[in-house]
Amino acid sequence: MYDVNEIRKDFPILSRDVNGKPLVYLDNGASAQKPQVVIDAVTTAYSHEYANVHRGLHYLSNLATDKYEGVRKIVQTFLNAKHEEEILFTSGGTEALNLVSYAWGVPNLEAGDEVILSVMEHHANIVPWHFLRERHGIVLKWVETDVNGDLDAQTVIDAIGPKTKVIAITHMSNVLGTVVDIKTISAAAREKGIITVVDGSQSSVHAPVDVQDLGCDFFAITGHKLYGPSGSGALYVRQERLTEMHPFIGGGDMIRDVSRDVITYNDAPHKFEAGTPAIVQTIGMGVALDYMMGLGMQNIADHERILRDYAQTKLSGLNWLNIQGNSASKGAIFSFTMDGAGHPHDISTVVDQKGIAVRAGHHCAQPLMQHLGVTATTRASFGLYNTTEEVDKLVDALELCHDLFA
Repeated sequence: MYDVNEIRKDFPILSRDVNGKPLVYLDNGASAQKPQVVIDAVTTAYSHEYANVHRGLHYLSNLATDKYEGVRKIVQTFLNAKHEEEILFTSGGTEALNLVSYAWGVPNLEAGDEVILSVMEHHANIVPWHFLRERHGIVLKWVETDVNGDLDAQTVIDAIGPKTKVIAITHMSNVLGTVVDIKTISAAAREKGIITVVDGSQSSVHAPVDVQDLGCDFFAITGHKLYGPSGSGALYVRQERLTEMHPFIGGGDMIRDVSRDVITYNDAPHKFEAGTPAIVQTIGMGVALDYMMGLGMQNIADHERILRDYAQTKLSGLNWLNIQGNSASKGAIFSFTMDGAGHPHDISTVVDQKGIAVRAGHHCAQPLMQHLGVTATTRASFGLYNTTEEVDKLVDALELCHDLFA
């Protein structure tokens, strides 16, 4: 059984107080807390096992290399990728999406080619494509959500034109929690020879992901949202795309031979992983993914579905709270504004006095804010260790806010 109270004991920070109140951490969409097994793995790696990876012949280097490279298999299993070499290590989702833009986009796109984006995209899946717009003349084509915050797959498919080469889209909105039907979009795109790039930074945290079933070409994940260390992440690349990509960054490890006149690149995945990597962070990410798979990704999804439904009912009962998006297919992420409150920052500040951590701002999703007609929202985002009791505490704190601002 999924015993959330026992699971909470695995996360030492959840036992602390903030402003004299027990911590209620509802900022998981920005970054998740770490279980003790991850903290211990990082500590052990630095204190007893640290050395640089690859090429070293001494004991510590071999040990670090084995642990580091072992994470590739863990990520392959986590995403159900077909081949281990389809997993590229990155510093997070942002680098992963930039890697796609530079390593695949630059050699394969030309002026006038279209990239379809949704208004729900995080800036990490917008700005890299803007770079190509500015520097190479590609065209960005936008699709919008409906009034409920849903993005129908057919809306994306209908936006495909003769110049469309890429569909770059989130699997789950970091603001609305909306889940996008990537499988249907990818199937339609593949029929037309169009590449699908998926930002999985949110979806991979909350439910099982099967990239083979989704049928996408690229899928990015972020370690620090997956209960692992910051500075860790990975990019799934469908094997056939690897040969179409140029190296993203040059330096050590991504080459086979270097001379004054010519260089020979290493094989994938190392071809795209230049320099000394985030060794310990990546090892920690592997432990975090093992921890999540140990709990059961479907068990996590079921628990968070209960939280989502409970929070939806409770928050919807506050008629002065304006919840953004009402998708029938969403994760446990809620963004809202409040009648009478000057700014979402005011809400965040007040609930913080009750020990509740939420996030306020545009959440690196300004096109979505413009689409919604707001400048910012307050966001409560839930994780595998949150409880319905914490939802009640959030509601009580929001009622206090309303009393103060009304």
